Amino acid sequence: MPFAVHVLGLAVFAQGTSEFMLSGLVSSIAADLGVSLAAAGLLTSAFAVGMVLGAPLMALAGRTWPRRRALLFFLAVFVAVHIAGALTPSYGVLLATRFVGALANAGFWAVALTAAVSMVPDRLKGRATAVVVGGVTLACVVGVPAGAVLGERWGWRAAFWAVALVSLPAFAAILRSLPGGVRGDAEAAPVRNGLRVRDELRVLTGPRLRPTLLTMALVQGATFCAFSYLEPLLTRTTGLGAAWVPAALALFGAGAFLGVTVAGRYADRRATALVAYGMVALALGWSALALTAGRPVAALVLIPLLGLLAFGMGTALITRLLGQAAGAPTLAGASATAAFNLGAAVGPWAGGLALDAGLGHRAPVWVSAALMGLALVVAGARRAAVALSGVRVTG
Repeated sequence: MPFAVHVLGLAVFAQGTSEFMLSGLVSSIAADLGVSLAAAGLLTSAFAVGMVLGAPLMALAGRTWPRRRALLFFLAVFVAVHIAGALTPSYGVLLATRFVGALANAGFWAVALTAAVSMVPDRLKGRATAVVVGGVTLACVVGVPAGAVLGERWGWRAAFWAVALVSLPAFAAILRSLPGGVRGDAEAAPVRNGLRVRDELRVLTGPRLRPTLLTMALVQGATFCAFSYLEPLLTRTTGLGAAWVPAALALFGAGAFLGVTVAGRYADRRATALVAYGMVALALGWSALALTAGRPVAALVLIPLLGLLAFGMGTALITRLLGQAAGAPTLAGASATAAFNLGAAVGPWAGGLALDAGLGHRAPVWVSAALMGLALVVAGARRAAVALSGVRVTG
């Protein structure tokens, strides 16, 4: 595996820490800024909305840039807005910095995914994807719990400063490791009109990819819905002290890292089986957590298992999408990023609605189970459509 692929994973680690760390900071942010838990949860949704909008826009804007220049630009903007977020006393300004930071993160993801798979032969594309996505899982194992510890000891702003600092070595590594002259659209002739973009959009909006994109959004929505409110669930329903929250987040991250590692090895060969079994297991797993959240041992056992399933599924779905979207090399990574973060925007919002309705701190987990049930319906409809199509063709 080229060293440059691992460098991309390092940069994603810093950005993934920012994306996930609010799950351990929502209570302190809400108290400090004088807003509700649901409003603090919307900071995660704002980040996800920025990712949804930014993935295709930034991919298109940077498609003629050298990849190194695009990645460095996006990472520099990401650092700048985290410094601004750490300094502001305003909830509105913090919300805006999350959105702008997500635009930069989306651009980075869209370029990084495409760059990583372009550096390796077909048989290693799943592993290259896993290395990049693995940066997020390492963020869950190390970065997110560390952010929770920093927030507990020195306030949530310390976690924002830490993300900015951790991003600097990634910036230097990209500057030294990635070739500077490879353009984002190097595989094709230069784009001087809208034909290439229209062709890619036609591929991405075709009937083959729509169910995959919707499934990705629903799975990610389920993950972020429960994960965004994991801290209040553990402290107010499970009965664990605040000191347990970083440990629980680390358990989720450890499971996620294992899930990505396993999926990276088998997604190229067994993506369909991984997705099918993983979706059923996730639906059952979120339901089990909602039912047993009041029991500390059960909750701490289920949390890493759910991390494994959620991120293993994510890697398998990305690998499947990149394989199906070979005709859209510029926007394939962007579409994967947008689909996942559409779910990441809707999930915390839906969980916040359940909390505001007075349904208790288990409610977001039940919403996650419902989203997985809907994902199973979508996947079942797709399989039925394929089967019926096959009957018509052969008959």
